[in-house]
Amino acid sequence: MTTKTRAFLKWAGGKYKLSEAICERLPQGERLVEPFVGAGSVFLNSDFKRYLLCDINSDLIDLYQCLQHRPQEYIKRAQALFTPKYNDKQVYLDMRAEFNQTTEPFERAVMFLYLNRHGYNGLCRYNKKGGFNVPFGSYKKPYFPEKELLAFAAKAHLAEFRCVSYQQGFDMVDKGDVVYCDPPYAPLSHTANFTSYASAGFSLDDQALLARRARHCAANQGVSVLISNHDTPLTRELYHGAKLDSIQVQRNISQNGRTRGKVPELMALYTPDN
Repeated sequence: MTTKTRAFLKWAGGKYKLSEAICERLPQGERLVEPFVGAGSVFLNSDFKRYLLCDINSDLIDLYQCLQHRPQEYIKRAQALFTPKYNDKQVYLDMRAEFNQTTEPFERAVMFLYLNRHGYNGLCRYNKKGGFNVPFGSYKKPYFPEKELLAFAAKAHLAEFRCVSYQQGFDMVDKGDVVYCDPPYAPLSHTANFTSYASAGFSLDDQALLARRARHCAANQGVSVLISNHDTPLTRELYHGAKLDSIQVQRNISQNGRTRGKVPELMALYTPDN
């Protein structure tokens, strides 16, 4: 890998730092399938002929599709929101309320990038009614990621973006594909809370179901599946039968974000010959 490409979204749990290690562990194939695409760092830094990029977050997928089909218009509209006038708490709250009332995909996509870059810590969080509820971030001058948007748009013609569950993503896997899964991570311990990017809807049962789906995909369809997660006794047990590999990554390891440390990450690779 040469120069790494950054995602244009701030994304808790994003894989920019790990992208090289992940890409080194991905087997060769015609198409990469990502059931949890997130900010897309693996897509941006890998080299497949085609991509199927899935996520259950419709705002994320709508944004990617807008950037895929109307990149110049999208960038121009989004950039207009990155001025001192819009870097204000009340303006942010008004924009957040407007976003939650808007149903038109292009308008939501423009506001979604604004909220992502002006909101607290790059979080993406919704309340029980589906309303985006991340507080204002109070940044001196939020960065407008024009270079990163252009890089994503330049590669997006290779991709199909689908707003589906990870199970539906697996249903679309074909022979010759390679699958990379970046699920919401399992807790570091039985008493720990899920990390901030783990959605409340992804339980330990879901972790086990994903591992089973990956095993079956390799065994029955002949498709290799790589999964990343925290390296814990629980995840090592979940991914039995896979080739396991642990790497160290620098991460925030406390809720206030001030404590940084090396946290082991597990790479579990299921191949047809496991």
